[in-house]
Amino acid sequence: MKIKDQNIVIDGIDKKILRALMQDARTSVLEIARMVGISGAAIHQRLRKLEKSGLLVGSKFIINPKVLGYTTMAYVGVYLDKAMNNPQAVKQLEKIPEVLECHYTTGHWSIFLKLLCKDNAHLMEVLNKDIQSISGVSRTETFISLDQQINRQIQI
Repeated sequence: MKIKDQNIVIDGIDKKILRALMQDARTSVLEIARMVGISGAAIHQRLRKLEKSGLLVGSKFIINPKVLGYTTMAYVGVYLDKAMNNPQAVKQLEKIPEVLECHYTTGHWSIFLKLLCKDNAHLMEVLNKDIQSISGVSRTETFISLDQQINRQIQI
């Protein structure tokens, strides 16, 4: 791994390590070492460098929300009265557990959200009681996801 013009340049070995971990983050260091053809210590060292560089950011298990009864995924464009209301609105949005992502955007909306709710009634409750009651929110525009077709990370 090299840093060139503020960007990280990874070599073929780094790519093999990253691909193995992206496929299954529980893959052992020894198994990756066997696949790549270098020692486990070398894999550890490279992983530490990749983490230190900021390229690797944690690891996590992914929960299937449908098993917990969350079946409605929605995207919500939020219109704010004034752009200066953004920080206060985001602080209020952080308190809403159904808000998974919050993005400042260009275009029509000031903020774009990703929400996960149990059903449409739950979504309506979150919109009406939680989001639209935030000071500075003038209105929202909601899109319900019928089914996710692509879910991937950037390719290495």
